Amino acid sequence: MTEAPNHEPARIIDASSNRAREAIRVLEDGARFLLDDESLCRTFKTLRHELVGALALLPGGMLSASRATEGDVGRSISLPTETRRADARAVLEASASRLGEALRSIEEWSKTVDPGVAVQVEALRYRGYEATGALLDALAIPAPQWKLCVLVTRAACLLPAEELVRSIVAAGADCIQIREKGGGDGALLEWIETVISIARPAGTAVVVNDRVDLALAAGADGVHVGTGDLPVAEVRRIAGRRLLVGASTHDLAEAESAIRAGCDTCGLGAMYATSTKPGIVPSGPDYLSSFLAAHPETPHLAIGGIDPERARALAALGCRGVAVSSVVCGSERPDRVVEALLEALAPEATVST
Repeated sequence: MTEAPNHEPARIIDASSNRAREAIRVLEDGARFLLDDESLCRTFKTLRHELVGALALLPGGMLSASRATEGDVGRSISLPTETRRADARAVLEASASRLGEALRSIEEWSKTVDPGVAVQVEALRYRGYEATGALLDALAIPAPQWKLCVLVTRAACLLPAEELVRSIVAAGADCIQIREKGGGDGALLEWIETVISIARPAGTAVVVNDRVDLALAAGADGVHVGTGDLPVAEVRRIAGRRLLVGASTHDLAEAESAIRAGCDTCGLGAMYATSTKPGIVPSGPDYLSSFLAAHPETPHLAIGGIDPERARALAALGCRGVAVSSVVCGSERPDRVVEALLEALAPEATVST
C-alpha cells in the first residue's frame, strides 16, 4: 500500500513560492528597466519559470488547496524598515534577500514531500545568488571623493547646530559627518533626519559616526567607524551596499586592512596635532603620501588639525579631500571657513610661501 503524501508543509511552500516569484519579478524589472540588460532579464525570467516547473512536480492541487490568506497571522505583522526604501538599490537588495530566504524555505519543506523537488530548488537558489550578485554589481556606484567633510558635534558648535549645518551646506561642504556620543537613540535619529533634510536637497552627503543602525534607519548616505568601533567587515555585512562605509586609519597597514574588509573611504590621520583628539600622535603628511602611492584611486579624507593653510599644503601632495571639525564648528562664520578650505583644495591652489 502506497503511503499518502505528506501535505502538512503545503501552506508554507505555497506562501514561500509566492514570495519567491514576487521577488524574482522585482529583480527582473530592475534588470529590464534600470539596466536594459537583456541577459540578466532573461536569467530572472528563466528562474521564475523553472521554479514554477519544479513546484509542478509536487502532488496535484496540494499548494492551491492549502492556501488560506484570510487566516494568515503573519499578514498583520510588519516592521518600519519594510515601509521605506532609500533608493533603487535598496529595493533590489531587499528583493534579493527575500528570494534567497523564500527558496531556502521551499527547499527545506519540500524535503518532507518530494526530495527531488528540494534538489531542484536548491540549484535555483544558488543560481539566484549568482544572478542577484551580478545585478547588484551592475548597479554599483563608485564611492564619491568628497572634497570637504565637516564633522559636527552639537556640543562643540559655537552657533546653534542647525544654523551651522545650513551655513556650511550653503557654503559648499559636500559631506557632513554626525559625531555624537551618548544621548537617547530617538533624539539622535531625529537629529540625523533633520541634517539629512537640510543637506540632501543641496547634494551634500550625510554620514553617521559609528551607529550603522541609526544610519540605516534614517536613510543616511554612509557610516564611519573608528579602529575601536564595529569592524568594517561586520558593518558591510549589516548594511550591504545601502551605506557607504568609511574607516579611520593611522598607517598603511590599517588602511589596507580596511580596504580589504570593504570600506569605501579611508580617513587618514591625524595629519597634525588636534584639539579634538589631543591624545593622538600625528601620523603626519608622510602617511598621506604613502597612502596615495599605494592606493591612488581609493577615496580618502585627510583629518586632524587641518586649517586652510594646511589644506593647501596637503593638496600640493595630492590630497583630494579633508575632514575638519573645530576649525569650522568653533567659528562665528563657518561659511567663510568652508569657502577658504575649498579654495585651498582647488586644483589651482599652491602652497603659500
